[in-house]
Amino acid sequence: MLLKIKNLNYLLLFLIILISFIGAAGLYSAAGGSYSPWASRHLTRLIVLLFLTIFIALIDIRLIYKYTYSIFFLSLLLLLSVELIGAIGKGATRWISIFGFNIQPSEIIKITIILSLAKYYNDLKFSEVKKILNLFLPFLILFIPFVLVAIQPDLGTAISILILGVFILFASGVRLWKFILGFATAIISIPLLLNFLKPYQKDRVISFLNPEADALGMGYQLIQSKIALGSGGISGKGFLEGTQAYLQYLPEKQTDFIFTLIGEEFGFIGTIFIIILFIMVISICYFISIKSIHIFGRILSIGVGTNLFIYVIMNISMVSGLMPVVGIPLPLISYGGSVMLAIMISIGLVLNAELNSNIKKLNNA
Repeated sequence: MLLKIKNLNYLLLFLIILISFIGAAGLYSAAGGSYSPWASRHLTRLIVLLFLTIFIALIDIRLIYKYTYSIFFLSLLLLLSVELIGAIGKGATRWISIFGFNIQPSEIIKITIILSLAKYYNDLKFSEVKKILNLFLPFLILFIPFVLVAIQPDLGTAISILILGVFILFASGVRLWKFILGFATAIISIPLLLNFLKPYQKDRVISFLNPEADALGMGYQLIQSKIALGSGGISGKGFLEGTQAYLQYLPEKQTDFIFTLIGEEFGFIGTIFIIILFIMVISICYFISIKSIHIFGRILSIGVGTNLFIYVIMNISMVSGLMPVVGIPLPLISYGGSVMLAIMISIGLVLNAELNSNIKKLNNA
């Protein structure tokens, strides 16, 4: 146990803590220079979840491997329970309350999807990966959560689940022509899928294409976000000096649009620094994937890194006007307990995979 603690990847832990502290500073600024209500809770969650991360890192990976499908099934039950006892917020039913804590199961399910696909392809011979029949179970692992999240409705998270799954399948050795066929089918199906969009989702697409058409309505968030990012310039206006945020022009500045707030106060330099930190974390995950002898560790690490990449690229693209506003937070920086919980669990799993990267067989537990 002491040897495992000594061999933990402290660079990865340091980067995670640093990013979280940047998030706390942003939340402090979003509250007008106050730790309450967001920054204090953010830091408290960080401290508690840091212990959880280390605990997960020290668990025998063969135990995690053994109960992977059971963990996925439990997370799926949580996702199903959203339809029965879920709390409604911002027009969608996404949260459930457990012992007084609000949890968003759609964030947790991403981690169990990664685990399940990692176990499935670890057990599958490489020669069998190419067989189309062996795509049936991975398809179910992806499709069921995708549908359940999409009907909440949470289209942004549903799309991120789909992208994550496709990337893992590609990394696992599934042939390229199957992805091309799937992509072509998706393109052809767009007119049909548009009929299933909620009115506010259609409005978001329209406001993305032409935000000035409804500058005081659906296009307001995007326009104000662009103004805030652009006004930051190279070095920003300074900490606690962001006018867009303090004059309440920037909505949801503590969650989805916190990157915009940081961009206004710290400018291009500040935003690039954050992006570099995330690139370093993602690169470490991919490096651990390369180091791992067993397929389970490889896919687990590359899946966690890819999931983090999807969060970051979708959030930054959203607030800068490169894609519609879909409600994707910036991990460890935006205010939100479920995303931080999911990220810290996944980092614990990556640390675990690195500590056990030399184990040749996992199914001997």
